[in-house]
Amino acid sequence: MAKSKVRKGMPSVAISKAEFVRRARERFYDPAFDPLQDEIGKIIEAAWNGYHEYRKAPHTKRAGPRYADPDYELSIDWLNSRDAIVRAGRRQKAPAAKSRILLINGSSRSDQSCPGEISKTFRLAEIATRVIERERGFETELLDLSLLASQYGRQILPCKACVSTAMPLCHWPCSCYPNHALGQVNDWMAEIYPMWVAAHGVMILTPVNWYQAPTGLKAMMDRLVCADGGNADPTSTGGKNPQKAKDLEMKGWDYPRHLAGRVFSVVVHGDAAGTETLRRILTDWLKDMGLIPAGHAAELDRYVGYYEPYATSHEALDDDRAFHEETRNAARALVQAVKLMRRRQLAQPDAHLREIRAK
Repeated sequence: MAKSKVRKGMPSVAISKAEFVRRARERFYDPAFDPLQDEIGKIIEAAWNGYHEYRKAPHTKRAGPRYADPDYELSIDWLNSRDAIVRAGRRQKAPAAKSRILLINGSSRSDQSCPGEISKTFRLAEIATRVIERERGFETELLDLSLLASQYGRQILPCKACVSTAMPLCHWPCSCYPNHALGQVNDWMAEIYPMWVAAHGVMILTPVNWYQAPTGLKAMMDRLVCADGGNADPTSTGGKNPQKAKDLEMKGWDYPRHLAGRVFSVVVHGDAAGTETLRRILTDWLKDMGLIPAGHAAELDRYVGYYEPYATSHEALDDDRAFHEETRNAARALVQAVKLMRRRQLAQPDAHLREIRAK
């Protein structure tokens, strides 16, 4: 195959110092910062220097002998994220460890922010949690994505689609962030990756937002692309060198599936349209990463208060006892699948087949 060349041609994204200062000062709009203007000016000047010199990773460490390029200076932020994933993986594989199920609340609603009312998804997650925690030897971890909209400093930064340049350019865990030069910090994914790795089962509960996944859930999904084929050695691509990544992929890439073998359940709810579509999107995505569905009862989509007023949607959920029990069944099915998986009794007829078109 001919060598694939890196394509360029988009306009510069650099901004002037005046524009940098204007944007930076927007963070200090509160009059409480007025007495601190001299100090803020010095901080912005230092930040401008980091931007202008592009110090993406100001703290690095020599990679060492386990990497393709032992002398490459790896970001300490990335090394810390990798170490957290390694620890989570060891715990997940430990025979004596409790079976862990990661419950994901995909809703952005919270009674602690503008909606002023608890989300129905959170209530469903509580129902599922009670079922799972009654099981001996099980524990749960809740990933509440509503915190993205209600808690200071919580964010999932967008995927930059490195994988479309070449799969090896997409590192596991993601090395795009933090980018200190651009102020792209506090990326929650550094904590979310180990949650997925530590889990034996994953249960996603979510509403439909305009026929699709809510913003926070979709952001997490995009950033989990590195879990499906991602490169665990950033030194092999010289960090983010696109030509090295292309050359490496053209030699043959094995697309390691870092989350494969875990089992999953999905519960989707809506009020007028889109539940079946989103349920299929989520199950297809999870299966593409090598996760295993926990059975028919574990893939659920329902309407709550179909075409009824939004104002009475919680009352509609109160009355829909069948949906409560179906959610419990989705959790029960996941529990049983985890038990079978950990006993190596979960039948996968295609487990030993070679994937013909890995991607």
